Amino acid sequence: MSKGVLLFLVIVLAMANLAILHYGRDESAVSPVVAAAATPAPVVQSAASPSRDSTSGSPAPTRAPASVPASPTMNVAPAAASIASNDGELTIPVQGVTPAQLRDTFSEARSQGRVHEALDIMAPRGTPVLAVADGTVEKLFTSVPGGLTIYQFEPSGRYAYYYAHLDRYADGLSEKQSIRRGDVIGYVGSTGNADPSAPHLHFAIFELGPERQWWKGTALNPYPVFTRPQ
Repeated sequence: MSKGVLLFLVIVLAMANLAILHYGRDESAVSPVVAAAATPAPVVQSAASPSRDSTSGSPAPTRAPASVPASPTMNVAPAAASIASNDGELTIPVQGVTPAQLRDTFSEARSQGRVHEALDIMAPRGTPVLAVADGTVEKLFTSVPGGLTIYQFEPSGRYAYYYAHLDRYADGLSEKQSIRRGDVIGYVGSTGNADPSAPHLHFAIFELGPERQWWKGTALNPYPVFTRPQ
């Protein structure tokens, strides 16, 4: 055999060995640089680009910054609670009603964009309404929204208690009359703009200004006063 043929065979065998070595390697031995290049980089979404909903393709809603808006209940609860601590616990103004039966209606919306600013205490028509504390009957008043109402001042004159939608007053009740906590001063009804099918007492607490005007004051939430732990 000629030297040229032998040289050719040696070259062919060498190339075959190199091929076997290359394709027989485990895939995990691939160079880290090559592996990194083969793996697509994760997409980083900028804050300016909203994400997309995977089902609809529309921009996903963004989460608003967490915030706790001030509410009337949050603002007035400490002030209302101080009434009880200074003047003794207030009596729930509807006979037979327990704290567990009350519902906080102070911040509820009412007609014409108003906020309720009072507690509605549901009870059968004719249920006795009780004075929440000692004080004086400042005004007996009939209004279009409130119907038959009572404004009571507590002894210092700083707070007024307002009872509305009464069916009638207690016999003999009069303005400037002194009353004691727990006295019957009226009866639950649905006068004024109350629903005739849902008699209840509309009860409110007002912090009065220095003028001590019964028709004008800052509403305080009664609910925390009646439901706080004893």
